[in-house]
Amino acid sequence: MQRPPGGYHCLAGAARGLTTLAVSRAAPLLLALSALSGCAGDNEPDAYGNVEAIDIVVSAEATGRLEALSLAEGDRLASGAVVGVIDTLLLGEQRREVFSQSAAARSRLAESTSQIDVLRVQLEIAQRLHERTLRLHAQEAATAQQLDQAEREYRVLEKQIEAALAQKQTFSDQVSSAEARVAQIEEQISRATIRNPIEGTVLAKYAEAGELIQAGKPLYRVADLRELEVRAYVVQTQLASVRLGQDVRVWVDVERNKRTALPGRITWISSESEFTPTPIQTREERADLVYALKIRLQNPDGLLKIGMPVDVDFVEPPASP
Repeated sequence: MQRPPGGYHCLAGAARGLTTLAVSRAAPLLLALSALSGCAGDNEPDAYGNVEAIDIVVSAEATGRLEALSLAEGDRLASGAVVGVIDTLLLGEQRREVFSQSAAARSRLAESTSQIDVLRVQLEIAQRLHERTLRLHAQEAATAQQLDQAEREYRVLEKQIEAALAQKQTFSDQVSSAEARVAQIEEQISRATIRNPIEGTVLAKYAEAGELIQAGKPLYRVADLRELEVRAYVVQTQLASVRLGQDVRVWVDVERNKRTALPGRITWISSESEFTPTPIQTREERADLVYALKIRLQNPDGLLKIGMPVDVDFVEPPASP
């Protein structure tokens, strides 16, 4: 699909300032060139903009020395591909230490459980002795001192079991804490492996192997160049003619004085006005306020490049009944 480039000045305008005789002699040539170039005021685009990538900045999720980052600008990466690793030696030592603490807590927990079982057997025997002594005392076959002794042994064992249960809970909490710490360290170790989040092309690389990096440091920027965005600008009088989800045509130069159109759709319209950015031209004065909008479009053949200037035509919506 081709169309003459919008916004090109008519060649007849180059004759301004010439004498009447020069204009009259040049008129046939200018008219022919104008017809060949397709110059017409109707070809003025509705908006102008530039192509942008929908990119993702991949950052480090762990702290340490960057052992490897196997990528270069322009590389095509698959989603989930392992592209680098951060040194995890310190984390490994911490995991071994916590494993030792967890094993010791488990051992104490097992000992505490065995001790409670023994105390419960002793408590059962002491309880039967206390009940028998109580009956004998009621029959005046046992002294009060014997009854007190049996009751004291029974009550002491009850308190010992309570203390042992509390100690067992402490050991159990230590085991749980150690297991949670191990899981946390293993999660940190897994995050030390750098995986590419999306299928796309590396646009920029910010780190090199051997650097000491902190968690959150940007490593590289990646974008799927098969789908891009155009940021365009419209004046206030055009706002009524655009809407979210509206289809548009994006015109791009493919050769000298030759253009092609790509279908797109408006996905975002700014709610605040701004001064026209320097690289953008509109049909109004540069000092006028404009509204930004984003257009999503497919780029399967790689025709569009980041930063490329484009023209935008808004497709007329169907007439209301």
